Amino acid sequence: IAAAMGVALGALKIRAKTHDAFFRGLDSICKVLRASRPTAVNLSWAVDRMFAKALKLKDLPLNEIRKELVSEASNMLEEDIQINRRIGLSGAEVIQQGANVLTHCNAGALATGGYGTALGVVRAAFEAGRQLSVFADETRPFLQGSRLTAWELDQDNIPVTVITDSMAGTLMKQGRIQVVIVGADRIAANGDVANKVGTYPVAVLAKVNGIPFYVAAPLSTIDLSLSTGDEIPIEERPAKEVATVFGKPIVPLDVPVRNIAFDVTPHELITGIITQCGIAKEPFEKHFREMFARSGESA
Repeated sequence: IAAAMGVALGALKIRAKTHDAFFRGLDSICKVLRASRPTAVNLSWAVDRMFAKALKLKDLPLNEIRKELVSEASNMLEEDIQINRRIGLSGAEVIQQGANVLTHCNAGALATGGYGTALGVVRAAFEAGRQLSVFADETRPFLQGSRLTAWELDQDNIPVTVITDSMAGTLMKQGRIQVVIVGADRIAANGDVANKVGTYPVAVLAKVNGIPFYVAAPLSTIDLSLSTGDEIPIEERPAKEVATVFGKPIVPLDVPVRNIAFDVTPHELITGIITQCGIAKEPFEKHFREMFARSGESA
């Protein structure tokens, strides 16, 4: 949604007087936005939808095209909120009465247009009257779990406890976690899932401890052009994000640091993928194609 808004804002700022110049400028903006997060397919999907909308309007005056792009971005925001709510309703059943839910990173209202995907499932179960609590991995190095997920849940009066990323296995072994629900940045046709780094080890721990592991994401996150997760581009971010805390170094200056931002969880570790059209299970590609056919969306 931020990318769609970015296209709309960029269109407003292009001062071209001809359609050719306007579309060259818009194309440049779209390329920059697509390159900003290579792992997240939703971003490219939103940018492509906005550019396609502009092309359909190419015969209109430039000011009208700009207005229509702003309107399209606003429509996408409202659509996203409704899709999130449908994801929540689809997945609420996986959270049983009294369950403790583990989540990783932030897949809530702050990461979407509103309501959230993984947190949307939590919210839907909570709104249905289910007693539950959430363990939020802190999610190093940007701490999306402790800064964002914990804040969102606290605002909604949903019980939440922040844990270190390395603590999840201990809680699972103690029987303190009944289900894991995470979001996704891209899903391959076979069900392999790219998400914030640290998701894969959580899935491995869940498998070893016999705990269901679910992914919550809209159909727009599914990329049927990729056969497996091996084809998903994985972003690596600046080392300083890991090597410093609040601007202060925590690693010796001469020691190399890696900051891989995402990892890929193999489909064999995933119990189900919760979408606005229901919960897909193995064989994932078959269920994905059925969902796309029912929804009318293109894969």
